[in-house]
Amino acid sequence: MEALSRTAAGLRPWLVRGKPLPNLLFFTDPERTPDPERVAERLPAGAAVVFRAFGAPDAVARGSRLREITRRRGLSLLVGADAALARAVEADGLHLPERLASTLPHLREIHSDWLITIAAHGLEAAQAGAVAGADALVVSPVFPSRSPSAGAPLGVEGLKRIVEAVETPVYALGGVRADTVARLLDTGIVGIAAVEALSAPSGA
Repeated sequence: MEALSRTAAGLRPWLVRGKPLPNLLFFTDPERTPDPERVAERLPAGAAVVFRAFGAPDAVARGSRLREITRRRGLSLLVGADAALARAVEADGLHLPERLASTLPHLREIHSDWLITIAAHGLEAAQAGAVAGADALVVSPVFPSRSPSAGAPLGVEGLKRIVEAVETPVYALGGVRADTVARLLDTGIVGIAAVEALSAPSGA
């Protein structure tokens, strides 16, 4: 966590509706991050938790626990895909998968204050997310990833092409670890996103 936090802190700040975007996103995963509360307790102030419940029966209870931690520690809380869950736990916003990008304008009408990010796995999807009005794009996978849904890595040059093609701020996700994060410094991203790298016991 220390290497990612340190690198994220050196990235250019970006304001959305007068508020700074988090420069570090922790994506929860039921299988790969079984104790997201422990990770949230260790994140640096100003980071964000993206709670992905995937329909779990205890989603509201767990999301509420994360809400308590994030408020106490000066973190933001986004919910993955589920607007109803985001409302139930009083989240700060929503992270949409690429396939739900078209729902963003409607969500914005209802929740004008929410921070809404969209996943993008290529240039076309990133441009579509930008047109839809995303506050930020989470581009992945940049490096080879252990995620079962990850496609071919975009690489640093592929990430740069996306950053240069859109005016929307971009986060890098996928294979971002202590040994790869320094390669992101000159790509123009505004933040770093990770799953397991932020929950590793070693803090790597």
